[in-house]
Parts: sequence; C-alpha cells; structure tokens
Amino acid sequence: MDVTKLYQETGLFTYDPGFMSTASCHSAMTFIDGEEGILRHRGYDIADLAEKSDFLEVCYLLLHGELPSSSEKEVFVKNIKHHTLVHEQLQFLFRGYPRRSHPMAVMVGAVSSLSAFYHDTLDIKDSVQRENAALKLIAKVPTLAAMTYKYSVGQPFVYPDNSLSYGENFLKMMFALPTEEYKINPVFAKAIEKIFILHADHEQNASTSTVRLAGSSGANPFAVIGAGIASLWGPAHGGANEAVLRMLEEIGSPDRVSHFVERAKDKNDPFRLMGFGHRVYKNYDPRASVLKKTCQEVLNELHIKNDPLLQIAIELEKIALQDEYFIEKKLYPNVDFYSGIIYRALGIPTPMFTVMFAVARTAGWIAQWKEMIEDPQQKIGRPRQLYIGESHREFLSLSDRK
Repeated sequence: MDVTKLYQETGLFTYDPGFMSTASCHSAMTFIDGEEGILRHRGYDIADLAEKSDFLEVCYLLLHGELPSSSEKEVFVKNIKHHTLVHEQLQFLFRGYPRRSHPMAVMVGAVSSLSAFYHDTLDIKDSVQRENAALKLIAKVPTLAAMTYKYSVGQPFVYPDNSLSYGENFLKMMFALPTEEYKINPVFAKAIEKIFILHADHEQNASTSTVRLAGSSGANPFAVIGAGIASLWGPAHGGANEAVLRMLEEIGSPDRVSHFVERAKDKNDPFRLMGFGHRVYKNYDPRASVLKKTCQEVLNELHIKNDPLLQIAIELEKIALQDEYFIEKKLYPNVDFYSGIIYRALGIPTPMFTVMFAVARTAGWIAQWKEMIEDPQQKIGRPRQLYIGESHREFLSLSDRK
C-alpha cells in the first residue's frame, strides 16, 4: 500500500513503531522471505554465494548488480588492494584511546575520521567519487579493524599484504607478529570469507536503515558508515554474537544446559537463550545452515574437543534442535550462534566480534548508500511522530510557580 500522499490528501499519517509494516525505500539488492528461510543477493541464493564465490566477488555483485566477468573481477580486486593502506597519521588517532576501550568505540571514530584524509571521495554527486569511496571503505575497514585489535593488545600494527586474498590478508593483519613467520591456514581463511559473505547485507535492518537515513542528509560516505557502525554496536543487533558467548559463560558447563533450557521456557524467568530465533526468519536462518558446516570444519582443523564453551554450545544446539518447544516456536540456531563459536575457535576475542560484523557489513552499507544516492526518488529521511505530550500551556514566572 503506497501511503506517500496519505498526509497530503487526508491530513492523517500512519503510526508504526519499529517500522514493522513500513517500507522506507525500494531496493534491488537483497531479498528475504522469512517464512521460507530465503536470502538472496541480486537473485542469487546466499548458500550458492557462500559456497561458490568469494567476498570481493559478492562486494562487486552488491555494488554493480551483476557478478563480474573474469576481467572485471581482476580490475575490481586490483582496485581494492590499491586502497588497503590507511594514512600513517591515523596511528596517532589510535594512541588517543585507552587500550581498554571497546573496539567498536574505536571503530566508530576511526572510520568516521577517514573523511578528514580522503577529500577526493567526499562529493556524493560525483559518480566517480562515489565509486572510489566504496572501494576505499571496503579496502580500509579491515585494516582499521586489525589495527584496533593490535592496539588493544599492545602489539605493533601489521601492514596489509596485497599478495593475499581478502580473508587471508585480514587474518595476517590480526595475528602476525614481526618476530616470526605467519602461516595462513586455508581452512581459517575460507571460514572468514564465508562469514563475511553471510554478513555482507541483510536488507533494511537497524544499521542499514541508519546508513540510509544519515546518507539522505547528504553526509559524506565515511561519516555515514561510521553511523552504521554505531548502530550495529547495540546488543540487539550486531552485538548478538557477543551475547551468545556471555550466555555460554553463564551456563558454565555442558551438564547445566538442560537446566538453562528449562529456564528459557519459563516466561517468568528473565534468562533468554541468545543466538536462537530471528526477527525476520520464522524458519531456519539460511546463513546458519552454511555456517554450521563451516563451524565444524574449523573445529575439526583445530582438533578442538575440550574447550568448555564450545562443548556447551554443541550440547545446547543438540537439545534445542530436538526440543518440541523450540521446534514449535521455530527457535532455530541463527547466524550469531555459529559465528561466535567460530570466532572463539580462531582466537578472536569476544569484544572484537561486532567489529568482524562491521567489516563484512561495510560492503552492504556502502552499496545501499550508493543505491539510495542514485535513486531519483531519494529524499531526506524525516519520520513523523505521534505527539502525546501536553497541549498549550501558559508560561508562569519563577515566582508564580508552586
């Protein structure tokens, strides 16, 4: 139902908290059918993209609408790698933060600050500058994410290695040390690429809507993506995989899983199982199906059998998938459940989980921003409100107030 002229013609407007029934834009990028458990980018099923493609190919698809030819991909990858370095002065920005700062706090500032360094990509009316901004963001956000981690643990920054793939380069920047050779595990690199693909875009969620709303004012793309990162930080959104690990820590041991499952069923108990169910999907999250297999591949590669939290997660998944309550409520493990387990297995600390999400989602954010800017129907966002405050009141001087 198109309600664009509703207020103009009737003097009425709709009231829709959370925008549960309101489309704020039209988009040709991502399709979700929550009832059927379908997620497609530009018509391609997410499982096919995760299994048969790589992250930069998916970035190209989101930005340009089609999968690249061999020559187009070669040029695109070359252009991304050309921009992986960040300005050396950004090192001083990091030094201004306490080392105990949450990585997402640092990322909001670091990404937004890029607008102070790259003035050749700030004119959003110039299609060439828009494309260059997209390339820079996809290339530099992983570098900034790795720098954020290195700073928090007191290790030297590791420069990008453009001989490596996107996932390989990220792992090296995160974990390499100048004192020893870093060997890239192909299973881990493949897992990172898959996680990035699965998180690249997810339609008009809170952070993507934030990006579009901030971008509708004409703000520069770096500030816009910084706003998206701030929105993603919330525990109800990108912080959900952090919450999964905290929940597993609260459960404590595999033999306590059944007790906590029963608590989760009790409406009067505040405990909730994190990483199960999804606001959109009323079926199995299609991303979780892919990531479950990837999770097992990583655990097998590491020969992990005795990690307490991973044992709890495996037992929790087993019980939940067989329990009638969860089946009836369609509370299946979601992408946050498995991504958190993989990150822990790879040695990525819990506070960095949402940063990993931001690295992947930058591709979707900048593609959504670009689509919005190029939409002739684009207007500055201005939601209405339903005012419930006082009506007109007379002002009383301070001496007359009781």
